[in-house]
Amino acid sequence: MTRIERIGETIDLLGEGPLWDVEEQALYWVDTRGARIHRLDWATGERRDFSVPDMIGSMALRRGGGAIVALRNGVHTFDFGTGEATLVSDPESADPSTRFNDGKVDRQGRFLTGTMQTRIGREPRGSIYRLDPDLSLHRLKGDVLVANGPCFSPDGETFYFADTGRRAIFAYDYDTSTGAIGEERVAVDTNPFDSGPDGGTVDRDGFLWSALVHAGRIARFAPDGTLDRLIEMPCSRPASVMFGGPDLDIAFVPSIRDSGNVRGDRPIDGALFAVHGLGVTGLPESRFAG
Repeated sequence: MTRIERIGETIDLLGEGPLWDVEEQALYWVDTRGARIHRLDWATGERRDFSVPDMIGSMALRRGGGAIVALRNGVHTFDFGTGEATLVSDPESADPSTRFNDGKVDRQGRFLTGTMQTRIGREPRGSIYRLDPDLSLHRLKGDVLVANGPCFSPDGETFYFADTGRRAIFAYDYDTSTGAIGEERVAVDTNPFDSGPDGGTVDRDGFLWSALVHAGRIARFAPDGTLDRLIEMPCSRPASVMFGGPDLDIAFVPSIRDSGNVRGDRPIDGALFAVHGLGVTGLPESRFAG
């Protein structure tokens, strides 16, 4: 039976980017507007918080230690010991209205992330970028409203990307040797749920999971885009979903209290949740190879 519990006592303004690291057996997530990274040690229950110098959309751990963080003003490396963030690239420095948002590492160790307007408008000014292990940044596509939910099929050959503003999850053939993407196609239309898709993941069976941020639910979709499961959350604004726990069978869901664009309307909004008993397992997340 499905059971949802609240994890800890944190209340984030904009909880995002859950990341379970198999090596550390720890869960990371971020408060975008609070400019913080949270780390929860699963065995001990100890939580540590790390401040970053600006709004943070997402992060990825590095194989050699530390992290890659997508901040408002570009992609940085981050040292957990010193708290220092070092700029790698800020391709949209000429446009102060945009910021980096969600990001995920592909199976080969590249980091894919995207941008959005800080105040969401109707002009698609965002882009999708790929950060290679040599720390070179490459623009993959433009015309993005709100970059969210990057994730990969189990074989790594399909790249999924959610544009919350367009209310759709898109799919692209993904060249695993080069990191290039193919033509865009709609994988899931979320208009029937009266919501845009926010953060998401792919489970071991290749099904897509997405946080329906305007509908207070998380959903599982088959690879052909049909709805497989719809789960009501205790929060009004679930922001993402990621599998973790020792057996990768717990869905972690952060939520939004006030993103600057949308607000929750329940006292528990901004909390982190764990969904148990789904009968589904996720896939280990890769670390950034650079």
